[in-house]
Amino acid sequence: MRILVVGSGGVGDAVARIAARRSFFEVMVVADYDLARAEATVAAVAGGGDGRFVAARVDASDPASVAALAREHGITHVLNAVDPRFVMGVFEGAFAAGADYLDMAMSLSRPHPDNPYGEVGVKLGDEQFAQAARWEEAGRLALVGIGVEPGLSDVFARYAADHLFSEIDELGTRDGANLVVRDEDGEEIFAPSFSIWTTIEECLNPPVIWESGRDWYTTPPFSEPEVFDFPEGIGPVECVNVEHEEVLLMPRWVDAKRVTFKYGLGDEFIGVLKTLHALGLDKTAPVRVKGVEVSPRDVVAAVLPDPATIGPRMTGKTCAGLYVTGTGVDGQPRRTYLYHVVDNEWSMANYGAQCVVWQTAINPVVALELLAGGAWSGAGVRGPESFDAVPFLDLLAGPAPLGYASAWGIEEK
Repeated sequence: MRILVVGSGGVGDAVARIAARRSFFEVMVVADYDLARAEATVAAVAGGGDGRFVAARVDASDPASVAALAREHGITHVLNAVDPRFVMGVFEGAFAAGADYLDMAMSLSRPHPDNPYGEVGVKLGDEQFAQAARWEEAGRLALVGIGVEPGLSDVFARYAADHLFSEIDELGTRDGANLVVRDEDGEEIFAPSFSIWTTIEECLNPPVIWESGRDWYTTPPFSEPEVFDFPEGIGPVECVNVEHEEVLLMPRWVDAKRVTFKYGLGDEFIGVLKTLHALGLDKTAPVRVKGVEVSPRDVVAAVLPDPATIGPRMTGKTCAGLYVTGTGVDGQPRRTYLYHVVDNEWSMANYGAQCVVWQTAINPVVALELLAGGAWSGAGVRGPESFDAVPFLDLLAGPAPLGYASAWGIEEK
C-alpha cells in the first residue's frame, strides 16, 4: 500500500505520527499547499530514519494536482485530511489517478433555498454519492466519513445493529468534552480544538435529522438541547443538533427509526458562533478590504490559535460516541452508549498530538490497515457502517504492537 495524505495540519500530522508505528504500508507521502508544513511533519516522524515518509506540495483544490502527485509516487490510496471545501478536488483527483480514496468529512451541503429549517437542499456527500456507480464500475473504493465523527460512530452503529439490538429506535451520535485551553498567564481562552472553518460550517448550517417514513429534514441551528452525561469523568454536557455526516450515512446501511447528531458546544461557543453569524464573519464569499479580496471565515481562522498547536496548553478529555435506543437481542428495552475517550495529557505524551485531532486521525489509519490486509474490501462510495465492525474495533482496542491499544467502551443507560 502506497498512501498519499493530502493536508498536514493537525489531523494529517497526527495520521503520520500514528502510522509511523505501523508496518502495513510501503510509502506515505505527506502533502500540503505549504510545503514547509509537510516537511515539518515528515521530519517529526522520520527523524529516526524512517524512509517511508516523503513530503510534497499539492493544491487540494485542483484534481489535476492531486492526480499528478499520486501518479508520481504510484499511490494506491489517497487520504483526504483537508477542510471539506476541498473534498471534491481530492476525490476527483484520486479517481483520475486510479487510486482508492478515504476522507473524514464529505462534500459540502447547500441549504434549501426556500425552507432551510424544514427541508434539505443539497446534502452532505450528495456530490460524492452521485458518482458512486462510476467508482463501482471502475472497481475503486471511496470510503467516506472515516474519521471519529463521522467514522468511529458509524462503526459503532454497525456493531450495535449486528450484535446488541434486534430493533433500533434511534442512533444518536453524542459528542462532548471537558477540554480547557489556557494562555501563557494561565487564563482560559477561546481556542477551538478542531478547524474553526469546519466548525462554523457544521454548526451554523441547518442540522439534519432522519426519520423512517419522513426521510431527511432540517431544524434551526442549536435546536433540541439535551443534557447528556458523558463517561470517564467528563460528566453532564448540554448537546444540541448540528449538521453532521452520520445522519446522512447511517440510514443508508443500518435500519433505525431515527438518526440524530448532537454536539456538546457549551454556551460560550454557541454565543461566539451566533455573533460570528450576526456580523457576517461566517461567510466564505470574499469581500474587498483595502484593495484585497478576503474571505471573512478565513480571517476568523487566521486570528484564532491553530488547533495543531494548542495541545501543550490544553487539559481534559474528549469523548465521541453513539447512544443507541431500542430493543436488545434478548427482546428487552435497551439504551446503550458506545464510546471512545481520549485524554489530552496521554495523547500529547505518547504522540505529540492534541486529543481531538489524534482521536480523528487514528480511525482512517486503522481503516487503511484493514484495507491493506483484506479484512475490509469493496468498491463504490461507501460509509464505514457498510463494513463489518468487529475487525475494526478489535484492531483499535487490541494490545500493541498488533493492535492500536486505544480502548472503546460500552455503558448501559
